[in-house]
Amino acid sequence: MLLSELERFIEEDIGYNDVSCNIIPDCNVHAEVVAKEYGIVAGLSEATQVFEYFDIFAATDFTDSDLIKENDIVFTLEGGARSILKAERLALNFLGRMSGIATLTRQYVERADGPRIAGTRKTTPGFRKFEKKAVIAGGGDPHRFNLSDAVMIKDNHIAVLGLEKAVDAAKKTASFTQKIEVEVENSDSAIQAAELGVDIIMFDNMSPDEIGKAVQILKEKSLRDAVFLEASGNMSLENIARYSKTGVDVISVGALTHSSNWLDLSLRIVSKD
Repeated sequence: MLLSELERFIEEDIGYNDVSCNIIPDCNVHAEVVAKEYGIVAGLSEATQVFEYFDIFAATDFTDSDLIKENDIVFTLEGGARSILKAERLALNFLGRMSGIATLTRQYVERADGPRIAGTRKTTPGFRKFEKKAVIAGGGDPHRFNLSDAVMIKDNHIAVLGLEKAVDAAKKTASFTQKIEVEVENSDSAIQAAELGVDIIMFDNMSPDEIGKAVQILKEKSLRDAVFLEASGNMSLENIARYSKTGVDVISVGALTHSSNWLDLSLRIVSKD
């Protein structure tokens, strides 16, 4: 992360009158970051950057996307006691939040067993790039990072312009590097979008049966191979396997970032010099 970002996070966490850390002697200590549950680790470089900012030597045998188990030592640390306490919460916040996203993403990937699992823009303001990075660590696809990455024509665009005019305007305006994606809610709209030559069709809030039928119609009309197919809306670990059998290429899941639990990790001082 940028130094300016890191210092903003540090300022938010430490504030102007940190009595709790400053009352202890700044002796040299050894500490460990310990996993308290099974999961996929992410955020190691961010945590390392936090530790190094406070002149703490941080070592780990793991890399992002590795499986960690309960009682695994994720980091060994050496540095001043005050510095370690100042760095503790921010480092653990990165690790816990990002590892939780990576862990949930891996669960979706394994249950889908075929189609890509992608994130969405339903992210924490100011923390999106870290959450997208965690999705990648879990084996998922980050999807578009912002509105400029691709042209997505959604229901509200269609309500204003109509599908054909919206696609035509997008083709005239977009860079050749930007793909055009259209959100559809039924087979007829999917066929129309494919015939208009869009790059991606997103089946939004459609049931697995509805999507499966739409994919079959696209095949019968020789339109399937010309488009990339995405399913989105109300995805869960319980229904993801059904959606994966519909024939889509990717399934986007907002829950990866808006509903993941944090992975539980703790920091403990084990000795002092």
